[in-house]
Amino acid sequence: MLFNSYEFIFAFLPFTFLLYFFLLHKRLIVASKAFLVFASLFFYSWWNISYLPLILSSMLFNYVIGNSLNSNFSKVKLEKKSLLIFGIIFNLGLLGYFKYSDFFIGNINTLMDVNIELLKLALPLAISFFTFQQIAYLVDSYRQETAEYDFLNYALFVTFFPQLIAGPIVHHKEMMPQFASRWNLVKQYQNIALGIFIFSMGLFKKVVIADSLATWANNGFDKAEVLNLIEAWATSLSYTFQLYFDFSGYTDMAIGAALLFNIKLPVNFNSPYKARDIQDFWRRWHITLSRFLREYIYIPLGGNRVSEYRIQMNLMLTFLIGGLWHGVGWTFVFWGFLHGSALITHRIWKSLGFRFNTILAWFITFNFINITWVFFRAKEWEDAVKVLSGMMGLNGLFLPLHMAKYQIAFIEYSDAWLSNIYASKYLILELLVVLLMTLFFKNSMELKEKIGFNLITVLFTAGLLISSFLHLSGVHEFLYFNF
Repeated sequence: MLFNSYEFIFAFLPFTFLLYFFLLHKRLIVASKAFLVFASLFFYSWWNISYLPLILSSMLFNYVIGNSLNSNFSKVKLEKKSLLIFGIIFNLGLLGYFKYSDFFIGNINTLMDVNIELLKLALPLAISFFTFQQIAYLVDSYRQETAEYDFLNYALFVTFFPQLIAGPIVHHKEMMPQFASRWNLVKQYQNIALGIFIFSMGLFKKVVIADSLATWANNGFDKAEVLNLIEAWATSLSYTFQLYFDFSGYTDMAIGAALLFNIKLPVNFNSPYKARDIQDFWRRWHITLSRFLREYIYIPLGGNRVSEYRIQMNLMLTFLIGGLWHGVGWTFVFWGFLHGSALITHRIWKSLGFRFNTILAWFITFNFINITWVFFRAKEWEDAVKVLSGMMGLNGLFLPLHMAKYQIAFIEYSDAWLSNIYASKYLILELLVVLLMTLFFKNSMELKEKIGFNLITVLFTAGLLISSFLHLSGVHEFLYFNF
């Protein structure tokens, strides 16, 4: 079930909200939690009920292992570190089997010149997210940082529908105290109003901005056989902004929906395209994933406590894993390699005391991110080469016919200067507008701290919702559902 669908907005969400608080009003606290788990599993099963046993068995396994790792359970005979390793291997094995089997088989076929048949498994929805979330739970249990032993509460922690499909990736310790708080067992009208406001912003980002840009990105990457310089940059920028508004929109909707239930999910975006260096970008983009990679991969590898060479190797390995987590293919690995290399370069640059002018620093950072997204989006290497070749001007430069008066020798003029991506001249204006929005507008998390609930806010929220509802007929999945 999609957040940006009629059945979610007008049926599932209001019904779940009303029945949950009705049960709480009747002081049926256990029943209310059980209902919310059931509703979340129904939300998950809407896609493919055949994968419901997978998430249930994964939850049960990790609940048992996590409790066994905690010092309150003294009957465990296995050495706790071995048990932790076993739990992590199980989770990674499950993820690897469903997500990476065909990737590894394909590479073995290529390297060894054999023909092992591919498994062609359908990717279970959200497996990357709930796997990382439960690995974090196991590590936290091993560190004695968890104190929740009730399976119903654990199931609610894993399945809570606003964050189940595509995050944010949450910690056990930041969620369960909220479900246990007696102040959260009654309707909080301030949270309801704020939740609707944030949800409406996320819905607008997704269906009005991201989905409109998706058309040009898809045309450029998947349909066009060749791209001139303008078309290639329009394609890459369309995807750069589509990805941001798509995932940022999902996160806003998740945060907004959770607030209806008095649950505060962690911030996941903080205007990442305002970043002036690559380190700053990763402090702003997909913050909960960055936190996971730092706390559960980079720091256990030694973090900053080892030699400079080891630090650089740790950074690279962390981002190679991050790239592969995002998707199956060497383009994702290469994307991770590029970001790991950029962070190493940034670290060396800082150690030498060099600094760029602020505007130049932003320009370099933004263009690096935009170029590397090409590999992130490309289905095959050939698609990435096609777009990057165009961006470098290797396929020619076309400008509108009315600019022919400038008569620059190596430029061709045509009324069809964006024809390969089937776009009109207004695409350039649209890209400029969304660029200015990302640079100069306050993001939703900044707005929620200062928002006043008055007539202007009500009208603004209503305008966002009405605009979004008018675009719901062309429903698109969220990009991160593929990861």
